[in-house]
Amino acid sequence: MADKKDKRIIAQNKKARHDYFVEDTYEAGIELFGTEVKSLRGGRVNLKDSFCRVEDGELFAYGVHISPYEQGNLFNREPLRVKRLLMHKKEIVKLFGLVGRKGYALIPLSLYFSGSRVKMEVGLCVGKKLYDKRDSEAERSAARDIDRAMKGARE
Repeated sequence: MADKKDKRIIAQNKKARHDYFVEDTYEAGIELFGTEVKSLRGGRVNLKDSFCRVEDGELFAYGVHISPYEQGNLFNREPLRVKRLLMHKKEIVKLFGLVGRKGYALIPLSLYFSGSRVKMEVGLCVGKKLYDKRDSEAERSAARDIDRAMKGARE
């Protein structure tokens, strides 16, 4: 039996961490159909250009591409259909208030299995400017150079 705390990552949105500062993260369930879950088990999902929006007190994910299950025939759903995310009402209202502020967006960061259920990690994000992206790249490059120098010093 799978442990409830077991997290098997299906997909990550690496572009989100490059394009946005992640202020806070939230866990949400995702409403899927059977063939979509089977396709997820095969890792056939893309979060690259996805985003979330609050509409009528519910949270929806747009642009999450789940490829059709090959053996699914007529039960397959549209790959880019809008998927409803499952969160407590208080959390959704809080997120709606935060997203209403200038510059904030809800971006899916990763999809993972928590036990037998599929969960989505949603980030409350602020967009980076071009110079912020350059600074982040320079920091990563400097850290890599330091690690290389330390490794060379140990040998």
